[in-house]
Amino acid sequence: MSTSSRQTTNGTKSLWLASAPEPHFATLEGNASADVCVVGAGMAGLSAAYMLARQGQSVLVVDMGQIGRGETSRTTAHLVSALDHRYVELLRYHGETGIRLIADSHSAAIDQIERITQREKIDCEFVRHFGFLVGTTKDAESTLTKEEKAAQLAGLSGVLHLPICPLGAFAANPCLRFPNQAQFHPLKYLHGLAQAILRHGGKIYGDTRVKQVTGGKDASVVTEAGQTISARSIVVATNTPMNDMVTMHTKQAPYRTYAIGLTIPANASFSGLFWDTEDPFHYVRCHETAAGDGSGKQTYLIVGGEDHKTGQADPPEAEMFENLERWTRTRFPQAGAREFAWSGQVMDSIDGLAFIGRNPGDENVYIATGDCGVGMTHGTLAGMILSDLITGRENPWATLYDPARKRLSGAWEFTKENFNVALQYFDWLTGGDVESADKIGRNEGAVIRRGLSKIAVYRDDNGTFHEMSATCPHLGCVVEWNTAEKSWDCPCHGSRFDAHGKLLSGPANSNLKSAAHKGAS
Repeated sequence: MSTSSRQTTNGTKSLWLASAPEPHFATLEGNASADVCVVGAGMAGLSAAYMLARQGQSVLVVDMGQIGRGETSRTTAHLVSALDHRYVELLRYHGETGIRLIADSHSAAIDQIERITQREKIDCEFVRHFGFLVGTTKDAESTLTKEEKAAQLAGLSGVLHLPICPLGAFAANPCLRFPNQAQFHPLKYLHGLAQAILRHGGKIYGDTRVKQVTGGKDASVVTEAGQTISARSIVVATNTPMNDMVTMHTKQAPYRTYAIGLTIPANASFSGLFWDTEDPFHYVRCHETAAGDGSGKQTYLIVGGEDHKTGQADPPEAEMFENLERWTRTRFPQAGAREFAWSGQVMDSIDGLAFIGRNPGDENVYIATGDCGVGMTHGTLAGMILSDLITGRENPWATLYDPARKRLSGAWEFTKENFNVALQYFDWLTGGDVESADKIGRNEGAVIRRGLSKIAVYRDDNGTFHEMSATCPHLGCVVEWNTAEKSWDCPCHGSRFDAHGKLLSGPANSNLKSAAHKGAS
């Protein structure tokens, strides 16, 4: 393992990427074998690899990039048992027994992260905090009262209904206070996990893209370069499964979420995690971190929100950061310069919980997907549940998170999300975003119609046009240009490609097909 210079493949860069060391793992050379092959080196993949390696399993991890460079680097890193989907909603989907298991599992995930940081001596700025659900809508008192009752049914002790929020920005609003929440630096944590995996005999390879996953007696993973990894079990932890064409993708929907990091004076910073009751809601916290170059510490105010379906932004994605900043400066006038702005992709399941377990129809292939906005605890749960399933141990939450589960109470969400997907195919009947490529600005992209085809055209900083098919290779939707990340995003199932059509994330498993280049202009 070596350290590489920082490079940005997307249009934005998070606070976490700027303030953590960037280890570089070599590409896999030649065939390999292991007890378990883990595909994906984010929170879920490395958590599973670590827990399996500690139990004596030989583990091999591969990632199409470098560790933590996917969605883990694009979180706001709230560690909560008070989930994005509130307990009132989760009660409807999972019943009283279910929500008790939900609360228990996410509390256990926070405890697990804390134990690992202590055991492995990982300096990831882990801090325990209260979490606050702030009532900012007209029906605030009713909303909070119902949620308090549901949280009590879930067994969350110590939840307190306060008439006034302790944070000045929300001083006029009531809130619910949740104890034993936490925050950390996600990439510093992952780098510590990676070191621990290596100490336990595991192997990690970067820049190694997987093309095929095969379960069964002779399970294997085949890379894009043609290497074969033989394994008794395979874990696919790629945010959304790249080994599944349809089944899991009808049960979840991709959303973009946005975050900004502003400097804030140390004497104006505050403790706690805060989120409001707006739709879409906002979430706020502070974080003091040392810079990756060792140049000292700085406190940042981190604000997230403005969620929308991937590839279906209105207004354009780049404006979401301006909306967040306006909202922030109204409530936090002490905030300084906006130094960071980034977005991430949330896979929202139809019943508010992740899918963790055996991939439906596969004997020994396991998946972790559907993070529902709480990927740090769901990712840790993936490690806890999958390591138990693979080693044959009982796990109290395995049935709850089973990817094959069926919830009749989620039928409406299933219908709504899949109807939205169906509507996206009508893009084939429309014209392009612009009439011709010369209407596209530099470092921007747009879809144009050429006969029966739709072409994704990117115009680089030099004025050169780059053309590729606008058809997502997953299931044929027309991609949309993301003005913030300078990427092509699929509005159906969330596949993403860089400006030149190179795959960034699945479920697609190949690049956009190239088309003829046009000249510079």
